[in-house]
Amino acid sequence: MNSTSASPLELQLPSGDDRLVLVTGATGYVGGRLIPELLAAGFRVRALARNVKDLEGRAWFHCIETAQGDLQNLDDLSEAFKGVHTLLYLVHSMGSTADFEQREADIARNVTSAAAATGVHQIVYLSGLHPDKPADELSAHMRSREQVAQILLAGVVPTIVFRAGIVIGSGSVSFEIIRHLAERLPLMPGPSWLGNQIEPIAIRDVLYYLAHACALASSTNRAYDIGCGRAQTFASMLEQYAQVAGLARRRVLALPIPAQRLSGFWISMVTPIPRGIAMPLAASMAEDAVTEEHDIGDLISDPPGGLTDYRTACRRALGRQRSGPLDVTWDDDVLTDEARNPADPLPSDPVWAGHTVYTDTRKRDGNAPVEAVWEIIETIGGKRGWYSTPVLWRLRGLLDQALGGYGLARGRKNADRLRVNDHVDWWRVESVEPGRMVTLRAEMRAGGRAWLQFQVEQNTDGGSRLYQRAVFFPTGLVGRAYWRVIQPFHALVFPAMAKNILAAAERETSQGMTD
Repeated sequence: MNSTSASPLELQLPSGDDRLVLVTGATGYVGGRLIPELLAAGFRVRALARNVKDLEGRAWFHCIETAQGDLQNLDDLSEAFKGVHTLLYLVHSMGSTADFEQREADIARNVTSAAAATGVHQIVYLSGLHPDKPADELSAHMRSREQVAQILLAGVVPTIVFRAGIVIGSGSVSFEIIRHLAERLPLMPGPSWLGNQIEPIAIRDVLYYLAHACALASSTNRAYDIGCGRAQTFASMLEQYAQVAGLARRRVLALPIPAQRLSGFWISMVTPIPRGIAMPLAASMAEDAVTEEHDIGDLISDPPGGLTDYRTACRRALGRQRSGPLDVTWDDDVLTDEARNPADPLPSDPVWAGHTVYTDTRKRDGNAPVEAVWEIIETIGGKRGWYSTPVLWRLRGLLDQALGGYGLARGRKNADRLRVNDHVDWWRVESVEPGRMVTLRAEMRAGGRAWLQFQVEQNTDGGSRLYQRAVFFPTGLVGRAYWRVIQPFHALVFPAMAKNILAAAERETSQGMTD
């Protein structure tokens, strides 16, 4: 049942140690990234979910045991916890209901009771980093998490509580707030808590601590602060993200607006983060989140190479979007190997997570064979043109030249074949699979990065199916404005392009048969 790939977390269980780890929150951000790492380290893994079907699409689904149950049902937990050595408690609501604090406390009591009854050796709980002050002075969200921690620590089963601040990695809600704020607003007025001290932590380091806590030789009952070792203001984090992402300098203005509700509304208005998530998070962000100690180093040594600094964590989170070739597939299942870079996005992440991407996708069937369609695709551009609205293409080329770009002036390097790195007007060939697919990367002035991708395959009728997709990663407000302005032209250009490519292939096929 174990994965055969090596763990990137520098952890491998000794031969003969087949301890069973149960993961709650397997469908969540941390749990979905931790499970493949546990498997790679040699653990047996069981995942608890209210609906096991929610796990079936994961690459690791057939490598784990599953248990279906509700954390509010003590009988479900007693069954799911049988034979478990370490229980990973990775669930917590965002406070969407009035009674969520009481409900979270009840769940924690259920968990510790069932764990004690079934002989669980260790509980590991991921909590939140907060100031050392009375519970009634904390936000409701953070107060609830601390209450859960205290219930677990007071229970029979030893519990390790990790208190972590903002987790940096694609898909993390806090990181997505940083990403969307920085990418949307060159000048960012915001609430006073933008000046608060925050100590972030990379998702890779969070997973490192969680996995190593499952491999301890003896049980431990204590709370530990975890972070990157360097605190900074939230405003500084926004500015540094912009630098790492290659954005223009961002200016952040912390205004005297401390109100938590207004802060939540501000985030939900400026970013795509849902209000029900933004509101409790904004309340938590209104508090400093800095580690008071690093005693975890006495229990679990620091990751090899040391803790990940904020800039490096951001670079890893942006790694997939910054590197080429364009990693997109026609079913939008971007990742199949989910564990190799925990900071990468996963298909299971929320729709609002990740870099903003605009796409225009066309799919069309034709009668010509695949070979004929590919021949047209491979000779596109240059003197042959782009098979749609030549006047609009010429105008766009002239505009690009006026802005200092190539426009249509340089044509093609080879009129009949495409090779990686060949130029085709204002495009460059980024990748090519002869007879099947080509990806062109734009080298025009566009306020972001753009690709045009063609793929052809045989359809069920013996003809061909053409997929055509334009993909655009905007940079700041300029890029978003560019896409909005150009969309009406796309509505004219791209449907005609797909139609005319297939029509040209059919003409060539008919001409060949006549000859």
